[in-house]
Amino acid sequence: MGDVDVAETDIAGLPAYPFIGPDDNPFIPVTGADLERLEGPVGKVKLPFGGWAWLVTRHEDVRQLLRHPGFSSDQYKPGFPVLNPIPPKQDDASGLFIFMDGDAHSRFRKMLTAEFMIKNIRRIEPLIEETVVEALDRMEKLGAPADLMAEFALPVPSMTICHLLGVPYADHDFFQDHSRVIMDRKSGPAEVEAALGALAGLLGDLVEAKRENPGEDLLSRLTLERVDTGELRKDELVSLAMLLLVAGHETTANMIGLSALVLLQHPEHLEALREDPSLAPGMVEELLRYLTVVRTGLPRLAMEDAEIGGQRIRAGEGVVAMLAMSNRDQSVFSDPDLFDPQRREAHRHMAFGFGLHQCIGQPLARAELRVALVELARRFPELRSELSLADVPQRPMAVTFGVAELPVTW
Repeated sequence: MGDVDVAETDIAGLPAYPFIGPDDNPFIPVTGADLERLEGPVGKVKLPFGGWAWLVTRHEDVRQLLRHPGFSSDQYKPGFPVLNPIPPKQDDASGLFIFMDGDAHSRFRKMLTAEFMIKNIRRIEPLIEETVVEALDRMEKLGAPADLMAEFALPVPSMTICHLLGVPYADHDFFQDHSRVIMDRKSGPAEVEAALGALAGLLGDLVEAKRENPGEDLLSRLTLERVDTGELRKDELVSLAMLLLVAGHETTANMIGLSALVLLQHPEHLEALREDPSLAPGMVEELLRYLTVVRTGLPRLAMEDAEIGGQRIRAGEGVVAMLAMSNRDQSVFSDPDLFDPQRREAHRHMAFGFGLHQCIGQPLARAELRVALVELARRFPELRSELSLADVPQRPMAVTFGVAELPVTW
């Protein structure tokens, strides 16, 4: 990619590249006075909470890093490049497999693989459609203007993941509020620990309820088939469910809101989607590439000497794979800062990561995003934003980038 301008703004008016340091500052290069540029595809950068790491930005280099077995995802290892405040390590957090390596990671991931296979997601698409329509009904009944984030983008993935897990939707405000604390980089370790504890308490009680009165949901199946057989501890299941609950709605909610914002800035594509819903899959892939909501990047720790992008990285050094930058690599994506729903190479994006840690829930996220955008376009042909783009409040300090509000009318 060569030199990368980390302060660039894309045509949707949103930061094309992530703001990671404290006070919304971008990563600061360790050497050189020019804070807006990185020299070369792999460069040294200061971390927001002390120390430094290698920043990997090119598409091929990010792929190489994320599939390399010599890099760890365990955020509690000494020297790990910390991007967000993390609470003290606890034994009952062992179901958080995204922070595990090797067999420990595979053990939990295999328990969920079948649940999120494409064929199983297709089976629940009627549920997703029903959920989307219900949310639109409520928003329409509420009347214009309405906050698209609060009335649509947040409820759709929340209701869907609640249904899949078997969590009463009456509790959605509780877990939504606490998950926001967990996913906010301004939250301190004590705040994150308290939010995790509150969610663990709710889910622990729910596991016991499922044992007594199981349903047709994931939490019931895992309780009866994994915990009661001794394959999984209850605290492991609670942590696993917490991970799915938080990740299952936060990222998708931000993608729905940001995608709607992009389409409102490009009404010709919104009209095209309304007239031809078959355009949705390709449009979703381009939106995933173009937006890449995980803008803080994926941190890794080198456990052995390796070479990435021609740069020697030694054991014990931190590395951050910048997904947003890799998805704007002009050697892979022509005119990468252009939003182009017809882009043939859009599927090569790494918005869900890459390698063994690639997001397990991506088939569900794609389905939710596709259905949500098609139904939104159908329901409100005259949909438009109440605010100018510059006035739309953003969430720059969230782990997954998004807008705080999106007032719309129709």
